Formats: sequence, structure tokens, C-alpha cells
Amino acid sequence: MNCSIFAAALGIGLVVGVFGGLFGLAGGVILIPALVWFFHLNQHQAQGASLAALLFPTSLLGFWQYYKAGNADLGIGVVLAIGMFLGGYFGGHWAQHLSDLFLRRSFALLLLLAAFRLYFE
Repeated sequence: MNCSIFAAALGIGLVVGVFGGLFGLAGGVILIPALVWFFHLNQHQAQGASLAALLFPTSLLGFWQYYKAGNADLGIGVVLAIGMFLGGYFGGHWAQHLSDLFLRRSFALLLLLAAFRLYFE
């Protein structure tokens, strides 16, 4: 990895981390589009890179701030993590059988539906 790619990846990671800390976003909302646009990855590659970033405790410090303020339910978080661990296996397996175009459009539709629901509720 050359210096410019390293710097760009670090910068995007910092932005995603800030948004994650602010809004509790998983990397997908910001990170996947950034990987597609700035690194020209296809949808499968962007999703794989996003999952790779989540392998390490990327949100530990953000979680710690919420926990100290009494705004993190550890029990629910652990159960969610177990579900996400298992669901990630099946979702990752299934995604390999879908076309890049279908996956990208499905992702965009999911973002639109979430945005409309959040905006109008």
C-alpha cells in the first residue's frame, strides 16, 4: 500500500469513526460509498473491506464514552454482537452469489428506505 492510499484510507477511517461515534453508524452508511467512490472498489470489495475494518475493536472508544455516560446497554449489545456474528456468516455467504449490480442497488434501496423512515417519523 503506497503512502497516498494509506493517507486516504486513514482519513476516511477517521471520518467514519467520528460519524460512528456521533450517530452510532456502522461503517456501511458512509464507509461503503466512500470505498466505491474514492477507491473504485466494486460493491463486493467495498463490503468486504468494511467487514475487515470491523474485525478490530474499531468502536471500542466510542462505546466507552456512551458507557461512561450511562447510555449503553451492555446486555443488549452482547446479544446483538452474537446475532451479528452469526448473521454475518450467512449474509457474507449469500452475498457471494449475487451480482455486484443487484447488491449495489439493494444497498442503495435500503439506505433510501431507512432515510425516509427516519425523516418522516
